[in-house]
This record gives sequence, structure tokens and C-alpha cells, in this order.
Amino acid sequence: MNKYKIRFNKTRGQPGRGTIDHVWRVFENDKEYLFKNLNITVPVQSEKDANGVDYNICCRGVLEIDRETSTALIKAIQKETIEV
Repeated sequence: MNKYKIRFNKTRGQPGRGTIDHVWRVFENDKEYLFKNLNITVPVQSEKDANGVDYNICCRGVLEIDRETSTALIKAIQKETIEV
């Protein structure tokens, strides 16, 4: 499972920061993604970021990306069933 930090994109619409509609910054470990939509189906918590001023929403899970709708889906790992 990966750790995710989610922040509001204060710089949306600026060069290299997505369109004005890319309102979510999702950090998967240390890699950043920009999304228009967000769907989280695992427990979340808040924390202050490293500078102690801004806040993140944090969770653990796996990321699925829907590129057509620019949606990040963060969900729990699906356990495989073993047939006997």
C-alpha cells in the first residue's frame, strides 16, 4: 500500500500546474499528480505539511487513474480469493 497526501492546487491554471479545473494535487509517496476529480474510499486523516502551515489529507491505499475524466480513485487493496 502507498501513502497519499492530497492538497488543494493553489497554483492551478499556471504554466505546468494543470488547467483551472485541475484542483487536486495527489502525492503518491513522492510523485505528484494533478486531477480534476477525486474519489477516496479508504479512511482519511489530516496532518500539517512539512512547513507546519498548510494541511494535507492523508490515506493509504492504491491509486487508479481515470484519464478520460481526470479522476483519482484511491481505494483499498483487493484481496484475491483462492478457490479450493
